[in-house]
Amino acid sequence: MTLVEIAGSGLAELTCARLLADRGHRVRLAPPRPASHPAGAAGAGAGARPLLLTGPTLELVGRLWGDGLLEGGWPLTHRHARWGSGPSPARFPQPGRAVDGAVLAARMRERLGAGDLSGEPPAWTVTATPGERAAHERTGRRRLLAGTAPVRSPRDQDTARLDCTGLGWVHLTPLGGDTCLVQAMVPGPAGDPAGLLARLLAESALGPRLRRPPRSAVALAAAPRVHLAPAAAPVAGRGGLLVVGAGALRQDPISGTGTAQALRTGILAAAVIDAAAAGTSARALCAHYANRLRTAFHDHLRTCLRLYPAAFGSGAWQDEIDAMRRALRGGAAGTLPGRSDRAVPSPHRSHHPDDLPPRRTRQ
Repeated sequence: MTLVEIAGSGLAELTCARLLADRGHRVRLAPPRPASHPAGAAGAGAGARPLLLTGPTLELVGRLWGDGLLEGGWPLTHRHARWGSGPSPARFPQPGRAVDGAVLAARMRERLGAGDLSGEPPAWTVTATPGERAAHERTGRRRLLAGTAPVRSPRDQDTARLDCTGLGWVHLTPLGGDTCLVQAMVPGPAGDPAGLLARLLAESALGPRLRRPPRSAVALAAAPRVHLAPAAAPVAGRGGLLVVGAGALRQDPISGTGTAQALRTGILAAAVIDAAAAGTSARALCAHYANRLRTAFHDHLRTCLRLYPAAFGSGAWQDEIDAMRRALRGGAAGTLPGRSDRAVPSPHRSHHPDDLPPRRTRQ
């Protein structure tokens, strides 16, 4: 069967490897890379990657990987949200689990085993890190601020909380014990992430829930983006390439389904490779892959354009809103009809029973 190089240890890459191995393909795993500092890592321990997985994502992980992968995570039962200037926040059931993404990836690798150890060239490479020079379409300059802080009271640690200020939104995710992940979205670069996060907390209703703001924080590029060439078919003397995860498609973390969307890019990449091995045109499959990512990107922008204008009226946020509108106008000719935040589907569902149907998310 096909030999595939998995050139990283991200959740999307490892999920793609799992599906390919289950279908009889040979998978070669790259050595684990040193942990970086993605969203939420500051103050959470070296290499930690706090993630909030909500109901649909939990179901998807269970379908793909079975039981036990999320052991040790902190369970959540509800979400409490106030969007925009509305005076009445809403609390509603939203099952979830706060987990360490680094631990999750390590457990996935362990289940995959050693993989293929041959030295022959792969027919395909799957990666979530196509390089800094990769061509993406970006829609804005906003940043996600993230750090951890101690909660004032260990009670009520089953609820994730969202609030808005004039500058951006703020989100608290309990991590268990007396620790909370603090995240905020602002409309541009932040020279002092911890100071700006403290300001947002002071202006929101969430600040009093913490004993203090995070002492350190990171500011990460967070505007939606899509890779302009996420798939290349194999040609003579060169294997094919599929970009997955955030390297292929990055969305605002406003709906709690970012991890699920990343996993679905891995599902779709496995579907492309499997269908190509069965005789379908690799070039046509790669074109379909790129089209599905762009469709999901445009659907997500429409969701953002329903939410952000209703919450933020500053000039900086208007620039972000205008950037998303320009992206939709520029890509309208190639956009397929669909609903907001639609999951990236498999090109041939009959070959891939693990692919889940898309689910509507709730803010």
